[in-house]
Amino acid sequence: MNVLKNKIKAEGVVLSETVLKVDSFLNHQIDPELMMEIGKEFAHRFKDEGITKILTIESSGIAPGVMAALHMNVPLVFARKKKSLTLTEGVLTSKVYSFTKQEENTISISREYIQKNDRVLLIDDFLANGQAALGLIDLVKQAEAGVAGIGIVIEKSFQNGGKLVRDTGYRVESLAEIESLENGEVQFKQEEATVS
Repeated sequence: MNVLKNKIKAEGVVLSETVLKVDSFLNHQIDPELMMEIGKEFAHRFKDEGITKILTIESSGIAPGVMAALHMNVPLVFARKKKSLTLTEGVLTSKVYSFTKQEENTISISREYIQKNDRVLLIDDFLANGQAALGLIDLVKQAEAGVAGIGIVIEKSFQNGGKLVRDTGYRVESLAEIESLENGEVQFKQEEATVS
């Protein structure tokens, strides 16, 4: 997705060799046109998976998730990080550790929104250490539904999350894979050359 890579190059801020700030278009302020393109790309990549629901975590996964849901004509469910007074019965929970925030969150969804016959596409903004994706997988398994795949906006492929999540056997599609943030510069993973 060149439009996403160009946006990362133009507006992303490398804070360290492991932290990329994309607040201007994804994590604080949202670029709706870019999110529309991201949603369209996820819908295209997972079009043959029979997806019935999209699941993400609040808050940064909601924008790309809702746009994918719009293009796929399915509902979006988001896992809450904070306990809600209205979410009291039939709650599924999972623990997720955030390395960026250095804290553990209990994410939760209402059992009524993910059913046994659902094929669920998981969408998140970043894949770094894999904990968020693993927490979402856990919620889907608790609901006895099926994980149809995992869509990631930005993967930091130099961290171990991609391997951890792929080792679960589920299909992972990352729209932009970053190989390095060394020397304050974003280096994208090169596409594999096909041999004919």
